Amino acid sequence: MRACRRCARACFGEKMETDIQTMLPWRIEDIDLSQIVRLRSAMNEDLLLLLCAASFIESGSDLYTSNLSTFFKGDLEVSGWLNQHWGNEELQHGRALKAYINYVWPEFNWDLGFEHFFDEYSNTCSLEAFEKTWALEMVARCVVETGTATLYRAINEYSDEPVLKVITDHIRNDEVRHYKYFFRFFKKFNQIEGNNRFSVLGTLVRRVMEIKNEDLEIALRHVFLVRYPALFYSSTYMREKVAHVNALVRTHMSADMCVKMLLKPLGLPAQIQPILQYPMTQIARHVFFR
Repeated sequence: MRACRRCARACFGEKMETDIQTMLPWRIEDIDLSQIVRLRSAMNEDLLLLLCAASFIESGSDLYTSNLSTFFKGDLEVSGWLNQHWGNEELQHGRALKAYINYVWPEFNWDLGFEHFFDEYSNTCSLEAFEKTWALEMVARCVVETGTATLYRAINEYSDEPVLKVITDHIRNDEVRHYKYFFRFFKKFNQIEGNNRFSVLGTLVRRVMEIKNEDLEIALRHVFLVRYPALFYSSTYMREKVAHVNALVRTHMSADMCVKMLLKPLGLPAQIQPILQYPMTQIARHVFFR
């Protein structure tokens, strides 16, 4: 898909780029990066490591868009939304974070890190990893969007750099809106499939437990390899750096918001939700950025 998009842009030129830009809810080009208070972010290396990792994942999202649109190719509404909106908005998240990093941390070789990241990441993205049905895959998408919305809200609350707060607020709003689309598509497909709550819960739990073993860990590893080439193979040092980065988010994450988003596909009665709220909140705190 990366090659396909590059070829399309080469063939259709500026008109295609203009059409994509006009469909975006916001544009990084409209944010004045010169207003960045550079030292507020440059002095916090753990934050920059996290932003770099997030930018790698977002910048590789066109591959995932291709896989998802192939998986849902029988539904024009879903595949059209994925290709016309979701994929382009995710790519803009990557562009925005990369632009911010290049401004604040120009010594970091972003392109080298991303190249190595994508070589590994692309091997983990396959249709075989998707859920067995359309509805359950939409549940899995809800889990991913919950994680990203939680991440960017935590960064937004943690950082006191004004331009980063604007960017992460935009991205957080996008991720919440994406969640709402995936949730609506889940309900649409589940009316046909009739998956019970145990099937939905099984997908939720499985994807929550897998989320820490996937994208962010791969991305952080390649960020570390560029930043600390001499120390990269010291497992003790790397574990400490990962712990620092994760603690940055964990202490500012909204576990309540996270749990409410995770529980929504279960369609639980109102009197049951408070019973599950506390244990699920503890699980969320442990799993997301432990």
